[in-house]
Amino acid sequence: MKDTGPSETRNEKQTDLHRTLVEKSNDVATIIDGEGTITYVSPAVTRVLGYEPEELVGNTGYEFVHPDDRERNADAVAAVLETPDEPRTVEVRFKHADGSWCWIEATMRNRLDDDVIDGILLNSREITERKNRERELRELAGEYETLLDNAEDAIFFIDVDTSENDITFEFDRLSPAYERQTGITTEEVRGETPRNVFGEQAGAELEANYHRCVKAREPISYQEELRVNEEARIWQTNLAPVLTDGDVTRLVGITRNVTDRVERERQLRSQKERLDEFASVISHDLRNPLNVAQARATLLDEQRESEHLGPLVQALDRMEAIVIDTLTLARQGETIDETEMVSLTDLVGKCWGTVDTDAATLEIADEMTFQGDRDRLRHVFENLFRNAIEHGGTDVTVRVGRVDEDTIYVEDDGSGVLAERREEIFEPGHSSKSGGTGFGLTIVKRIVEAHGWTVSVTDGPDGGARFEFEIAP
Repeated sequence: MKDTGPSETRNEKQTDLHRTLVEKSNDVATIIDGEGTITYVSPAVTRVLGYEPEELVGNTGYEFVHPDDRERNADAVAAVLETPDEPRTVEVRFKHADGSWCWIEATMRNRLDDDVIDGILLNSREITERKNRERELRELAGEYETLLDNAEDAIFFIDVDTSENDITFEFDRLSPAYERQTGITTEEVRGETPRNVFGEQAGAELEANYHRCVKAREPISYQEELRVNEEARIWQTNLAPVLTDGDVTRLVGITRNVTDRVERERQLRSQKERLDEFASVISHDLRNPLNVAQARATLLDEQRESEHLGPLVQALDRMEAIVIDTLTLARQGETIDETEMVSLTDLVGKCWGTVDTDAATLEIADEMTFQGDRDRLRHVFENLFRNAIEHGGTDVTVRVGRVDEDTIYVEDDGSGVLAERREEIFEPGHSSKSGGTGFGLTIVKRIVEAHGWTVSVTDGPDGGARFEFEIAP
């Protein structure tokens, strides 16, 4: 019996080790000849692709490669044959034993001169999951670019560099909308700090908000004044941090030019302040002496007879009506902040009871409830009832109901409103009746609009006027 020397024993152990590594590896080891015929496949092919090795040996590998990938696969084989010392890696779709396609990454090495391998060695691994992730990332990147390119709001990206307890902010990218609205381009600001771009003072104010976002580690919103040009000075900004391994490494900002809106708000506040001053003058400086004059005129009328006293008292009463309507108009056009559930029947009944209805008739056709400011809505119905009686006569019939769940109507059988006058009747000071203040329907419209509703006027079924209110949802 021949003795086994130490060298042969080592070789056998190495061979067994290599065989074990090949058989247990998740990578598939394949050998093909120069024509692409498979001469060897490791057992891992069963786990990865579902084939038994003998099902593939003797076949041409190209037959199992997706038709769209065969040219790329052939080019890699040709390259590794041409330059034996340089391995080539190719990604192709390979047919699984169940008929589906799966992605594999194959690294080829030329071993045609190797006494043992004598072919091209391929180490292949299944990468379908990775390719799917790459596809999803490409789709996501495409969606991201589409969003960035088409967003109307300006978007900017800030790189955050934290080192030695100091934070540096540098612009990385601006969206097309940002560039259009400011005239500043990505190329101009990339790698620059806010102070470099906008100056020391404005840049410091910007960085203060960036520091606040980094410290909060959550999105923040703020309004900032940053003069880029005459049309873009005030911005409403939402800033969000991007965390990498627990550190804020990036800030994403979405900002909107709100200069026009802020200017309008300032004008409205100024107008409201002037209106409040005006209402105060009417309420105190004009109404008090007016009441004194009314009282004196009434006493004088009781003490003496004069053809001038009657017109005087009427003129003073008209002045009082104008003062009351003017105050109402000044105070009722503001936005409604608090509402409650209102019953149409209850509201209409109380309003009818406060108006001098004489022989007029009220019909409530429907009951409904809605959200509104009860006290301010009383001005709406009271003014409409007075308007119907003034223009339709003391025996007019007024009907209130609903068209649908979102529309209320008030109609009468009076003379109606001419089509060409239906818009102007809501204008301040317009009145078709001698002695009217002309503010009643203006008050109606202002209160309705303050609720977010709309009002329109048309013909009633009996020839009178019909007012419809579309209630905001």
